[in-house]
Amino acid sequence: MDPFDSNTAERANLPRNMIENSMFEEEPDVVDLAKDSAAFPTFPALDPDEVVFEPRSSRLLVRGLGENDMDEDEEDCESSARLLGMSFMNRSSSNRPNSSLYTRQAPPRSCSRPSVRTMVVCVLFLVIVASMTMVLYFLPGCTFTKAGCRKPNQTIPQETVYPNATNGELFPWAQFRLPHSIRPLSYNLTLFPDLDNMTFTGRTVINMFVLHNTKRIILHSDNLHFTKATLKLGDGEASDVTILEYEPNQQIAVKFSSELKAGQYCVLTLDYTANLSHTYGGFYNSSYTEKDGNKRFLAATQFEPLSARKAFPCFDEPAFKATFLITINRKPNYMTLSNMPLAKSTLLSGGLIQDEFEKTTVNMSTYLVAFIIANFTPISRNVSNTQVSVYSVPEKKEHTDYALNITSKLLEFYNNFFEIDYPLKKLDLVAIPDFLAGAMENWGLITFRETSLLVGKQSSPLEKQVVASVIAHELAHQWFGNLVTMSWWNDLWLNEGFATYMQYMSLQAVLPQLDIGNLFLAMRFRAMDKDALNSSHPVSTKVNTAEQVEEMFDSVSYEKGASILLMLNASLPGDQQFRKGIIQYLKQFSGSNTDTDDLWNSLTQVEVSTQHQNVSEMMSSWTSQKGFPLVTVSRKGDQVTLTQEHFLLTSDNATHTSSLWNIPVTYVNDSCSLAPECRQVFNLKTKTGTFKLPESVKWLKLNYRNTGFYIVHYGNEGWAALQDALSNNVSVLTHEDRASLIHNIFALSRLGRVSFYQVLTLLKYMPNETETTPVMEALLQLNNIYRLLDKRQENGLAARMKNCILDNFGSLMNNQTWGEEESVSKQELRAALLEMACTLNEPNCIQQAKALFKQYIESNGTSRIPGDLQRVVFTVAAQSDEDWETLLHMYGHATYDAEKRKMLQGLASTQNTRQLVWILKEGLNGEIIQTQELPLVINTVVKGFAGYLFVWDFVQENWDRLIEKFPLGSYAIQSIVKSATSQFSTQAHLDQVQGFFSGLKGRGSQMRSVQEALETIRLNLRWMDQNLPTLRKRL
Repeated sequence: MDPFDSNTAERANLPRNMIENSMFEEEPDVVDLAKDSAAFPTFPALDPDEVVFEPRSSRLLVRGLGENDMDEDEEDCESSARLLGMSFMNRSSSNRPNSSLYTRQAPPRSCSRPSVRTMVVCVLFLVIVASMTMVLYFLPGCTFTKAGCRKPNQTIPQETVYPNATNGELFPWAQFRLPHSIRPLSYNLTLFPDLDNMTFTGRTVINMFVLHNTKRIILHSDNLHFTKATLKLGDGEASDVTILEYEPNQQIAVKFSSELKAGQYCVLTLDYTANLSHTYGGFYNSSYTEKDGNKRFLAATQFEPLSARKAFPCFDEPAFKATFLITINRKPNYMTLSNMPLAKSTLLSGGLIQDEFEKTTVNMSTYLVAFIIANFTPISRNVSNTQVSVYSVPEKKEHTDYALNITSKLLEFYNNFFEIDYPLKKLDLVAIPDFLAGAMENWGLITFRETSLLVGKQSSPLEKQVVASVIAHELAHQWFGNLVTMSWWNDLWLNEGFATYMQYMSLQAVLPQLDIGNLFLAMRFRAMDKDALNSSHPVSTKVNTAEQVEEMFDSVSYEKGASILLMLNASLPGDQQFRKGIIQYLKQFSGSNTDTDDLWNSLTQVEVSTQHQNVSEMMSSWTSQKGFPLVTVSRKGDQVTLTQEHFLLTSDNATHTSSLWNIPVTYVNDSCSLAPECRQVFNLKTKTGTFKLPESVKWLKLNYRNTGFYIVHYGNEGWAALQDALSNNVSVLTHEDRASLIHNIFALSRLGRVSFYQVLTLLKYMPNETETTPVMEALLQLNNIYRLLDKRQENGLAARMKNCILDNFGSLMNNQTWGEEESVSKQELRAALLEMACTLNEPNCIQQAKALFKQYIESNGTSRIPGDLQRVVFTVAAQSDEDWETLLHMYGHATYDAEKRKMLQGLASTQNTRQLVWILKEGLNGEIIQTQELPLVINTVVKGFAGYLFVWDFVQENWDRLIEKFPLGSYAIQSIVKSATSQFSTQAHLDQVQGFFSGLKGRGSQMRSVQEALETIRLNLRWMDQNLPTLRKRL
């Protein structure tokens, strides 16, 4: 999935006052359930799925509940007691009746009165024993060894605690993950959507296989109301069964008095009703208005990650793959789409039509199922025996040609590159008018925002680049994610990191004119910015809640995942080991689920040269720990010493570890620095490493073309040498290397390793810079500082920072044209420069933008504004109340979505406070401005001085409505939290943000994005405190 337009919590220990602490008893209490079943009349026996471990000395042993009766793949399931933080009985020894059958009774005996000394000794002994008992009582359960209490005992299960179902009965499962006793084989799904009343009814028939003896079937359901449920076992008759629901985990259960036996087949049939969702998850309703003013309705799906359960009961985890046969009833004025081609349509009584789709020819995870009921129009083409179609609302059909052409080229490329043909008969790409994510890779039915798929005939190359990138990403998923799927969401990067990497790699090969490399480079810089925070997480990390699943859709899974794949590919000998390795990976695991080690093992097993590398050994350090290394260079004579450490911006409360990475350090020097043949490689596996370099070498540049995921500090002499080299000849390094130097020195300034004066010294070469990537990186970094100074009302320093920017880039700004430009790279550069110039209120920029807007208005839209300049022109126009109203009218009537979105950004950039309040409210209401655009609106509003405080107030006042619209932890919520807080730099704002989120408790207080926000404010505050004196002196 493309979502773009905090450490996981440790498992809670069971409260010690809920467990009998029998640490010093010679034997644990024993209850034989076979003889004394009345003692626990309502608790079912433990299944192999749910065994968890705790020390022998702090649990109740139960005969008959086989301690070793487990499957090896289920032994690490978490205890329900740990999840729920409770025990099924309070067995504190202080509350135990004296008459307990199991209490040892000491025989009566007589004794003489003890002496005073004996009494004192006894009292001291009792005090010592009591003290030790209390200490041990409050320690977490653990195994005692000579080394102390190191880790939980991993041999003995703890009692399982079952929560109550909605009807008051005990629900027979208490874990977030489903048990593995049952495996779904196929789903037969029939849906009856009613778009007039926004409801639907459904029947789901699930064919299942029993893997382990069990007395229950557990699966997922969310807000489905069941009207009938039957179970058929083997060839027997179907019988009614009762459905139990446990809403906190969105699970349902069927319990049995006798066990289902391993090897049996069974069929569960469930009839239900539900409302179409009013959010963007599950089976949701939407609408759009046609040119003639008619409002049309549709229903579509978005199931990733946890929303298939909102449309039909299912085993809603990636590893439970199955086949699907889907049937949908509709009115004649609608059409339907699903993953597979339409098999037949049948006219029903009452004028309805039943569309039955072919059964899927591949096993799919539930999150990839999709269906749409709408009135869309396609254009189609046969490509490599696959029917490729692009669907849109009828009046936008003319905007689908580009997508069809790009899809055709990319599908052929992927078929050849992976040496595995796309496996389905058809591939539909559908532009949905109201869609939150950028796109979703449903197998055979990829859904998109209109702005991510539709391209007008006069669209700019930059707009085409956006569409091509999203299509390339989603097509890559048909192999990485659909054909081979991660086993669990902790390894989401196997889907998203690979799809992100392949989107850039494929477009460089198929459409080099799109200059996609610049976008990929900037993307890697931003991934490092986030991963430098202590609130970041490993690429592969624990995921134990729904909120944590949503939070995995972030720049670490996408951009860092892609970045380390680029680094790996660049470090492997030759140019084929990487490709051959992923082909082997796809073929070996086709149709199944994998984890990260499976990928590394596949890449390691492919030998293409004598320089064979153990990829798993190299790459595990990049996926198993958060962050990335800082490599510091020092030279003495002919010896170069490299030292690595964790690049961590925040040291307060950070977990200090001896983090080491296996780093393929690349470098060039002044004797040879541009061609790929100049690159040399040194593998840094330890804390320090050395290599030889002639003393005559004047300078050294590490991380050639920034293919590695690390930052380099050259020391004062090294930075000075590089600055001198660039001042003498800007082309002595590649543009990627120049951009890398700029990014690195700003990052080091934020870390406190270099002064801001050193940053300004490096930037002295910038008036000679003409390439896109170095200019855009420098502008972005300086603009961030300018905005912080402006928001902090450091007006004098903000004015001097403005002059600094104009001194470095003013001539380049003035050289930009305002007409059509065909080069993507030049469009990127021009847009960045002119947006910065107009933000700084440069008279020439403001004048040109106003003139272009006036010409556009007076021509009734026949005079076109170049696509890359539309945002800056609309932003300038929106600063006038009159032109803002004109722009709002245009927005309401615009049909081309990319242009309409830029109009919205212009409207949101106003400094008129009434207009700001209106646009934020409308974005939340979703009538004039679609709610899918609210994160974009907020991100734009906060850039203005008036807007950033309004946004923070808006988020606080409307938090509950926001998390109704967007799931907790989702990319939309992450974006809103970041936008609303990232420009704060005072202690007062830090206290406000911390106070607000800490009060939310279960409504978002533990989100990683909240920890990131607080950390960012602290960093802003620290940077200001450390650098304001330098800025006052040097700017």
